[in-house]
Amino acid sequence: MPHLTATDEIEILGAHGGAKPPAGSGGGDDSRRGGSSANPQRVYVTGITIAMGGILMFFMALVSAFIVRKGLGGDWLPFTMPRILWLDAAILLASSGTLIHARRLFKRGDRPGFRHWWLVTTILGLLFLAGQLIAWRQMVASGFYLASNASNSFFYVLTAAHGLHLLGGIAALLVVGWGRLRKMTLSTGTEIVSYYWHFLDGLWVFLFLLLLLGR
Repeated sequence: MPHLTATDEIEILGAHGGAKPPAGSGGGDDSRRGGSSANPQRVYVTGITIAMGGILMFFMALVSAFIVRKGLGGDWLPFTMPRILWLDAAILLASSGTLIHARRLFKRGDRPGFRHWWLVTTILGLLFLAGQLIAWRQMVASGFYLASNASNSFFYVLTAAHGLHLLGGIAALLVVGWGRLRKMTLSTGTEIVSYYWHFLDGLWVFLFLLLLLGR
């Protein structure tokens, strides 16, 4: 077999299409990459799907405990649902609408409009958490403490668990909207955050109805 020089090898690779393009020369679906994306973008979508499945199992375990504990005896005392929770539910539903609009503007290439409505969604999320704190204060003012009855305990536990997950969603909104993404595109970031946010929105509607009808 004849000895091949480095020049010969380069020519053979070029003839067979084996030469790799320079790093960073690819197109991609957005211009704001934090670095080279070593993993396929769908990996992140799969990851958030698995995470949402785990979160759902966690809350279903709490809901099952809620139902079982309520049926154990006659010491379950109903409590008055703070009215601000109705407003909270409306705020969270509205935030899903603003998030959908923000993604629509992003796909059209309207980055200023996208960031405006992305910020509105973030603010609505913060308002939702503020409403939760007000609801807790109203519960305490009415004499419904965490340890005073099992029904009260489940109210605090369920709303606090949801609030913590929503706080994580707000952090994700801030990172995607104004942070620097290292391995995922901005398009993928907006996609997975929207999935997570709409999931928490639907979860809150379910928990709200459970607390309203099962208290």
